[in-house]
Amino acid sequence: MNKFSILKDHFGYTSFRPGQEEVIDAVLGGRDTLAVMPTGAGKSLCYQIPALLLPGMTIVLSPLISLMKDQVNALCEAGCRAAFLNSSLSRDEYDSTMEQIFRSELKLLYIAPERLQKTEMSQIANSGEVPLVVIDEAHCVSQWGHDFRPGYLQITDFISRLDSRPVTAAFTATATPKVRGDIERLLGLRSPFSIITGFDRPNLYFEVQKPKDKKAALLECLDKWKDSSGIIYCATRKAVEEMYEFLLRRNFLAVRYHAGLEDDERRKNQDDFLFDRKTLMVATNAFGMGIDKSNVSFVIHYNMPKNIESYYQEAGRAGRDGAPADCILLYNGQDVRINQFLITHSEDGEGADSALQEHNLELLKQMTFYAAGSGCLRQRLLSYFGEHGPAFCGHCSNCLTEFEETDISLEARKIISCVYRLKQRNRSFGKTMIIDILRGSKNEKIKRFGLDTLSTWGIMADNDIHRIRTILDYLIDKGCLGQEGDEYPVVTLGAYEDILREERQLFMKLPKERITPKQYRTEPFQTEQFRAEQSGTSTGPLSAEMNPPAAAESPPWPKSKGSPPAIPASGRKAPASREAPFDETLFAKLRDLRKNLAAREGFPAYIVFSDASLRDMCRKQPVSLVQFSGINGVGSVKLEKYGEAFTELIRDYAAKR
Repeated sequence: MNKFSILKDHFGYTSFRPGQEEVIDAVLGGRDTLAVMPTGAGKSLCYQIPALLLPGMTIVLSPLISLMKDQVNALCEAGCRAAFLNSSLSRDEYDSTMEQIFRSELKLLYIAPERLQKTEMSQIANSGEVPLVVIDEAHCVSQWGHDFRPGYLQITDFISRLDSRPVTAAFTATATPKVRGDIERLLGLRSPFSIITGFDRPNLYFEVQKPKDKKAALLECLDKWKDSSGIIYCATRKAVEEMYEFLLRRNFLAVRYHAGLEDDERRKNQDDFLFDRKTLMVATNAFGMGIDKSNVSFVIHYNMPKNIESYYQEAGRAGRDGAPADCILLYNGQDVRINQFLITHSEDGEGADSALQEHNLELLKQMTFYAAGSGCLRQRLLSYFGEHGPAFCGHCSNCLTEFEETDISLEARKIISCVYRLKQRNRSFGKTMIIDILRGSKNEKIKRFGLDTLSTWGIMADNDIHRIRTILDYLIDKGCLGQEGDEYPVVTLGAYEDILREERQLFMKLPKERITPKQYRTEPFQTEQFRAEQSGTSTGPLSAEMNPPAAAESPPWPKSKGSPPAIPASGRKAPASREAPFDETLFAKLRDLRKNLAAREGFPAYIVFSDASLRDMCRKQPVSLVQFSGINGVGSVKLEKYGEAFTELIRDYAAKR
C-alpha cells in the first residue's frame, strides 16, 4: 500500500491537487508541518493518507462536532477505520469507541481540543502508538486570528504527555503572516515544513453591492439561485430572526442558526440544511466552521463581517466542489457601526485587552476598505493574506463594472473643507451629517447647531449621495481624513494640506454616473436608508489651537483650476462559465438517487458522492462498473457499494433518449 493506491482505492482520485503530495511526503518523512490551503483544496487528504500508512492511531483535533461527524462518516464510507469522541455519543457508542481504541482497531480518532484535559485522554495516550497529531482549523490557536479558541492552548501540553513525541501537522484555510507565526510558536512546531498553496478560489465570483433596499437586492440574488443551497449571514441574532421570518413569509425553504437557539433546534436546523431538506440557512457566524457541504452555490452576507479573515472563510463555504458559486456582500455604512459596537461591547470587549480591541478595530477598517473600494476585490483579498494578485481578475463585480478614472480633487477639497470648518467651530460629526451639510440639508439637527451658516453648507447639492460617501470613504482610506470614536465614530482631519493647496491631484476609479444632477435634485436630501443610519456627534473641543470662525468665512482652498477630462475604462464582459457543460436532466436524476441512498444510510447526500462526481458522471455517462471506476471520487468501496445503482440509472436514461 502506498499514497497513490490509497488515493485511488479509498478516495477515488488518480492524481493529487497542488500541495497535497508535498505535505503528505513531509508528514511521512517525520517533519512537523504547517499547511495553509484554501477551502476545497483537499486539506483532509493531506493527513488522512499518512494516517492510513503510518502505524498506530492518528489523533485529529477538530473544533466542531458536526465537522467530526461528517469527516468520520466520509472516511467510513471510503473504507477507513475512523471514529470520534464527543458529547453527541450515547453511553453505548462511547464505550464501543473506547474498546476500538484499546484494541488498536482505529486509524483516525477525532476529538475537540477542549477534551484534552479529560481523564480518558491519559488512557488514550497510553493505549498505543500515536504517530501523528493533526490540528485542524489551526488559526484558532491565535488570539490575533478571527476565531480564537482557548482550548487550542492545551494541545502542546497533551503532546508532551505522549510516550514519544509524534509528528505534529497544523492545517488552516485562512491565516495572515502574524497568525501563521502564532501557529508555529504556540503549537511548538519544530522546524516545520511550511506550505501556502494560495488563497485564490477561481470558481468563486465576488461581488459587493451597495443597495438602497437590501431586502430587494437579496430577493434578486435568491431568484438567480432558485432551488440551490445557500447561506445568508447576518451580524446579530435579531437580524437572523428578522430575515428568517421575512423569507418564511415568502415561502422560501429556510432555517435559522445562532447561539441563542436551543441545542436541539440548532442541530435539527443544521441537519435539515445538510440533508438538503431546506435550501437556505440564515445564520450568524456561529454556523459554518468545518461544515463540509459541497453543494453550496452561494453565500450572501446581509451584513458586513468584522474582518476579512471571517469574510473569506464564510464566503469560502460556497463552491467547495469546484463548481461556480457566488459570494455577495450587501454593504452600507450602518454595517460599520454595528461591528464597531460588537467589537467594543462584546464579552471580550469592554474589559478586554486594549491592544486586542484596537487590533480588531483595525481589522474592521481593512474589511471596510474592501467593501467600499473600487479596485479588484480578489486582489484586495489576496493582498490581505500576503499574496500577490493581478490588478484585474475579470471575475468580481468591480472588475466587471465600467469605471472611469476620475479626478476628484475639487470634490475632495469641498469634503475636507467641510470637516475643517467644523473643527474651527470645535465640532465633529459622522459621515451622514457631513454629507447632509455638503448637500444643503435643512433637517432639525442642521438648524439646531447652526450648520446651515457654514460656507460649505450646500456646496455639493447637485452631487449624488452615494458618490459623496464613496469619495469620503476613499479620503479616509488614503489618510486625507480620519475617524475617531468607537460606537459613534466621527470624521477628523488627516494629511490634507497639500490637497487644499492644490499641490496634489486625487484620482480614483468611480462607476460611470447613471443619474444626472438635474434628475437627482428631484429627490429628498435624505433617503430612508440614511435616516436609518446613526450619525456620530461630538461637541467637545478637538484642539485648543483652533480659533473660533471669522464672521465671514471663505473656502480654505484656491479657486479651482478645473478638472481634466475623465478617462473612460473599456467595456468589460463577464467571463464565460469555467465549468464544462453537462446533462442537467441526468444530473437531477442522479441527485435524486444519491439523496435516496444517503437517506437509507442516515447521512447527508454529499457523503455518498459530491456534486462534482455527479457532474463527471453526466459528462462520461458510464454504463459499466469498469467505466464507473473512472469517475472522480469513486474508490473501490464506493464502486462496490453504489456502482450498480448508478450505472443502471445511466443505462436506463440512455435507452430512453
